[in-house]
Amino acid sequence: MPWIEELKDHIGKEVCLRGWVYNRRDSGKVRFVLLRDGTGILQCVFLRDEVSDSTFELADNLNQEALIEVTGEVREFDRAPGGIEMGAKTLRLIADSKDYPITPKEHGIDFLLSRRHLWLRSSRQHALIRCRDTMIRAFHCFFEKLGFILIDPPMITPTSCEGTSELFEVAYFDDVAYLSQSGQLYMEPAAAAFGKVYCLAPSFRAEKSKTRRHLTEFWNLEPEVAFLDLSGDMNLAEDMLTFVVKRLIEKRGEELELLGKGQENFEAHMKLLERLEPPFDRISYTEAVEFLEKKGVNFKWGEKFGADEEAVISEEFSKPVFVHRYPKKATPFYMKEDPDNPELVLNFDLLAPEGYGEIVGGSQREDDLAKLEAAIERCNLPREPLEWYLDMRRYGSFEHSGFGIGMERTLAWITGVHHIRETIPFPRLMDRIYP
Repeated sequence: MPWIEELKDHIGKEVCLRGWVYNRRDSGKVRFVLLRDGTGILQCVFLRDEVSDSTFELADNLNQEALIEVTGEVREFDRAPGGIEMGAKTLRLIADSKDYPITPKEHGIDFLLSRRHLWLRSSRQHALIRCRDTMIRAFHCFFEKLGFILIDPPMITPTSCEGTSELFEVAYFDDVAYLSQSGQLYMEPAAAAFGKVYCLAPSFRAEKSKTRRHLTEFWNLEPEVAFLDLSGDMNLAEDMLTFVVKRLIEKRGEELELLGKGQENFEAHMKLLERLEPPFDRISYTEAVEFLEKKGVNFKWGEKFGADEEAVISEEFSKPVFVHRYPKKATPFYMKEDPDNPELVLNFDLLAPEGYGEIVGGSQREDDLAKLEAAIERCNLPREPLEWYLDMRRYGSFEHSGFGIGMERTLAWITGVHHIRETIPFPRLMDRIYP
């Protein structure tokens, strides 16, 4: 029993398929049933004079998402989905689907999110998840070509890497532990062992935010490289993003076209993606603040950029832009102090254009033991749970850098989706943990 995606190899042959009723319509003595099996959609044509009365009647009364079995001959037809259709001969109902809740009419986002397990069957969500799959495979391909080793970090950790206010606390036997915010701290010793490493794992943030760019659970890809400085870190990020965007355009053109329907300026967005090439523009944090001031934005040096500030900065560039060397007081403890200005650190954010903001954040890591100890104290972090991390600076400390890139934010930017809740199969938000 072949899959729909394999049917071009079965033209002129009779096959038997199972799948769900995606849609159906009538036209005189013909019944058209669109069958989906997860790999594609097939138009099944039932002619009144060529099938039994019971088969024709059943085709006339199928419910949306009922599971059926159809046999018939596969043939080419340019106007059908995928360029092929089936001249159906028999039809069997396996499992009915009465009163399917998601109908062709408009539904509110809360209604759809509460039925996310069913919403995934729709064409738009199908396109998004297929793009997500291809994008993640492209990331793996990029790092494999460069000889990186995939390392899996723990999801339960003894302390924070970026601030205790954003942690989910969990009971861990007779102790307290936290869901991981990032795999970075564990990638650093892995880089000392293997040179070039990366992880792809879920991250959990208890930040109380309801913006279109935030999830409480998201997937984060984090490479870490020995003997790499800040400039090399940015080079790696722009090469990676360019590779992934080109792979997605190459493999998922149909899905991107579907997702672009109804989006304003999507044609211009696609041209931006198609022209994407390194190098990306690079400006310092201080230059970015001066730029905001010229634009009339009220912003104080030393603060963190919000979504509005990032949008103003990025709108002046035709491709992603690096903002580097942020104030030390606004950054995590592990970032290396800028030797030319101790008030700054050697870090960067990569801002996507068109208002999508930060999609990559990275830095050169502090490799001086005394400075790292002082940073831990300055940030009021517990020392004991980080002793293993300090060992990295005690036993052969080395220059190294890395970054994190969120899968959902990146996919939202590439596909032009407004809210990242659609870019993950089952989103977790401040007010949503069901289904």
